[in-house]
Amino acid sequence: MSLLALWSAIALGSCQSGDRNALNDPNSQNNGKIVVDGSSTVFPISEAMAEEFMKQNPEVRVAIGISGSGGGFKKFCRGETNISNASRPIDPSEIELCQENQIEYIELPIAFDGITVVVNPKNNFVSCLSVADLKTLWQADAQAKIEYWNQIRGEFPPVKLALYGPGTDSGTYDYFIRAVVGQNQGSRGDFAASEDDNVIVQGVATDPGGIGFFGYAYYEENREKLKAVAIDNGNGCVTPSEETIADGSYTPLSRPEFIYINRALANRPDIQEFVNFILAEENQYLISEVGYVPLSQETMEAVRQRYQEAQSGSIFNGVTVVGTDLLDRFGAEGRSP
Repeated sequence: MSLLALWSAIALGSCQSGDRNALNDPNSQNNGKIVVDGSSTVFPISEAMAEEFMKQNPEVRVAIGISGSGGGFKKFCRGETNISNASRPIDPSEIELCQENQIEYIELPIAFDGITVVVNPKNNFVSCLSVADLKTLWQADAQAKIEYWNQIRGEFPPVKLALYGPGTDSGTYDYFIRAVVGQNQGSRGDFAASEDDNVIVQGVATDPGGIGFFGYAYYEENREKLKAVAIDNGNGCVTPSEETIADGSYTPLSRPEFIYINRALANRPDIQEFVNFILAEENQYLISEVGYVPLSQETMEAVRQRYQEAQSGSIFNGVTVVGTDLLDRFGAEGRSP
């Protein structure tokens, strides 16, 4: 565990036993401590940004937890955190929870990611899977029925499958199932689930029949232990890479990553400085360093404007859209209420 992650665990425990109202009071003594939680996929970006930010601003502490996009939104909408990391847009139940607790939020896309399907490196028979193959494997009807690789395709050997994936609170899980199975269809439940992507890495890396999925950064960090599978969406097999994620050819598993800021705190000096640090053009290299794809300059200008104007609400209206274009969402001039 990194020192930052250790600090995160200590600080979050302290925060949750304290006064939630004080945590989100712009004038409180909590200024100088920023509490973040949510998506494990976004965590590497937040961690890298926080480490560099704290070097330049040693008087500020940024505590980052990992409870999945859904778990992070629950904490955020109850006033337990200042910023929520998410690998999907906020959903209707979370919007309602925020409204109940009178918490407005500013939604900011900060990067692109490609959900990466991985198998054990000793697997010499799988190099590409179609979206239909993935549906066969992950749909709800596959539970206790699709248990061997040759049940996905007849030419595969009868090797026992071992499935690994994020837990159902994860935005990565939510997006993946929507993309490969269908909107609101759900998935099989007999897979090893974890909110910690490193657990998924270890599971697939040690199981010859293993297959799993998570954010591209975790594959990049562990590529010597894993084999990435190309995805065929009907236009040929495409392997995930910074280039294919950026140009949209790695579809339908490319998607934006987000942070959500409590709008009441948008002008609190420490939070304002930290968010501006994340959005600054000169710091976008950190996104590439941890294995994600920076947004285009035009899109980033729209995101910065959204924060400067403290525009509340979601440009997605509570719906996770597969294959979305962010600029289309912001509007032709990069503006969206």
